Amino acid sequence: MKEITNRVFEIIKTHKTRYNFVLFLLLFLLSPPSAFGVDPQDTASLLLFKSHLHDPSNSLSSWDFAVNNANGSSTWTGFTVSNRTGRVTALNITTLNLSGQLHPSLCNLSFIETLVLSYNNFYGPIPLCFQLFRNLKILDLNHNMLSGVVPNTLVMLNQLTQLDLSHNMLSGTIPFWIGNFSTQLEKLDLGFNSFRGEVPKSLLYLMSLKYLDLSHNYLMGNLVDFQQALVYLNLESNWLSGTLPCFLSSAESMSVLNLANNSIVGGIPACISGLQKLVVLDLSFNELSGNLPSSIVETAEKSGILLLDLSHNQFSGDIPASLTELKSLQALFLSHNLLTGEIPERIGNLTYLQVIDLSHNLLSGSIPLNIVGCFQLLALMLTNNNLSGEIQPELDALDSLKILDISDNLISGEIPLTLAGCKSLEVVDLSSNNLSGSLNDAISKWSNLRFLSLARNNFNGALPGWLFTFQAIRTLDLSSNKFSGYVPDVNFNMSLTFNNIDIGRATFGEPSVLEVSVIVPDRTELSFKYILPTANGIDLSDNLLHGEIPSGIFTLQGPIPENISNLGNLTILNFSYNSLSGVVPTRQGYGRFPGAFAGNPELCVELSGDGCRRQHVPVVAAGKKFAQDMEYGPILVRVFCVSSLVSFYVGIVALFCCSRTRNYILQTKA
Repeated sequence: MKEITNRVFEIIKTHKTRYNFVLFLLLFLLSPPSAFGVDPQDTASLLLFKSHLHDPSNSLSSWDFAVNNANGSSTWTGFTVSNRTGRVTALNITTLNLSGQLHPSLCNLSFIETLVLSYNNFYGPIPLCFQLFRNLKILDLNHNMLSGVVPNTLVMLNQLTQLDLSHNMLSGTIPFWIGNFSTQLEKLDLGFNSFRGEVPKSLLYLMSLKYLDLSHNYLMGNLVDFQQALVYLNLESNWLSGTLPCFLSSAESMSVLNLANNSIVGGIPACISGLQKLVVLDLSFNELSGNLPSSIVETAEKSGILLLDLSHNQFSGDIPASLTELKSLQALFLSHNLLTGEIPERIGNLTYLQVIDLSHNLLSGSIPLNIVGCFQLLALMLTNNNLSGEIQPELDALDSLKILDISDNLISGEIPLTLAGCKSLEVVDLSSNNLSGSLNDAISKWSNLRFLSLARNNFNGALPGWLFTFQAIRTLDLSSNKFSGYVPDVNFNMSLTFNNIDIGRATFGEPSVLEVSVIVPDRTELSFKYILPTANGIDLSDNLLHGEIPSGIFTLQGPIPENISNLGNLTILNFSYNSLSGVVPTRQGYGRFPGAFAGNPELCVELSGDGCRRQHVPVVAAGKKFAQDMEYGPILVRVFCVSSLVSFYVGIVALFCCSRTRNYILQTKA
């Protein structure tokens, strides 16, 4: 008050006219005291709310000084105050690692329009008193640990445009009134909870709704059509059944359609091609059947579709050549179906394609040479088909490739020397084919290699020394070939990977993740995470190797001890069924791997106090364990996430996460 008085006298001195003085006095009298600070009632409510929180980073310390603000009310940490009234209009305390229950004092912020408490650790029920937020437009409580049911008192929030309760532990049924309480609701996200029952019919007719996410719940009943113009629909990972509707009301608006991981049957109706704005279509993990539609979109040349995932269904017949006309396509998933015929010759027309997964089908013919046109390709997965022919030297044009899996096919010939140009490779699986020849220096150029399997082929010749020097490698499987000669006595840099002292790497039993990300400016981020097997080690079994096992194979450098029992990340070691000789001493800890030296008649495995024992008895436990770990191939595609940035006319940002949850080969944006 003293400051205000001084300001009045200053004006009297400066402005001699009575008119100016009277005008200022009127403005002062009409302005509430709170215009020069935060409203005392709101301040008290915030401080009381804060006092019931656990704030380990002291992120809300500025609240203690928010009582007065001489420059007029503006924005403090986490909340915004009206310059006119001094009342709190927005509270955004996301991602501050706060915890505790939501204290009812929060409900005294009666002027609040935006309440965002996301990405914290709040627990307990949603307070019933939230009904007092009559001016609330945005309520975002996602990524917490809130439990219980959605309180019916929220029906009073008839000004809401966005309601996000996703990634909590809420249960019960979705309230019947959810589609009727606000005629302005544009975004509703209840994903990643434990809701049961059916999708409320009221949601089908909420005309203002643009964004709907009910994914990862336990919803059931037949999938029915929605009557409004949706931009985003995600019903992934529920128990929905029935056939695929046409979504005619969304023909000119829908950008993302994700119905993955349900029990939808039948074929894909031709009317789906009428979704003109489609960017993401994910129908994976259902029971869809029949031929793939010849047209996913009506006008392929104008298609903006970036992701097409029809994997894990029962589709049959050929892959339509029309798919190669989807010029914007960046990710194509057709794996785990019954598709036959050849890979379309014109697949290289998809120059933006970054991930191709056609694995686990009945495809035949060779890998089309035209595929090098997909010069941005990061992952090529063709495992478990009937593909034949040779690996074409021209594949070196795919110099961005990180994952190459052509295992379990009928591919023959040698590894071309030109593949030295694929220097980005991290995962290579050529196992279970008819490949032959010796190992050339092309492989030595793959310096980022983390997984290499050449198992069950006809490779021959000596093992080059550089094969054991990849510093990032986790799995090296050369079993069931015709390699001969000695195991090289070199500095085995790769054993650093198996040393549990190296805390920078995954620990025992923890899978290694290879992530491939694609960012399309202003539109979509595609993120593909591949979980590599937890079986870490070396398998040289069932070859023609002879001589002694090099003494330095696990005793190389630095802090790594001679006893391999201390290599905690090493889970596979198999030299069985060769012609190795010499002595394997007990002190080196090889007893962790029973059967690892079986079938080597000249090899003595030292026993405690009993000398050594010749390996005549065919023990196959170690080899079988490795085979079981590799049963589904080296790449377990556990996570596939898409963040789709969809611009509504109101500026809503749609966050879309495809998360594989079924326990098949796959599990899981964000």
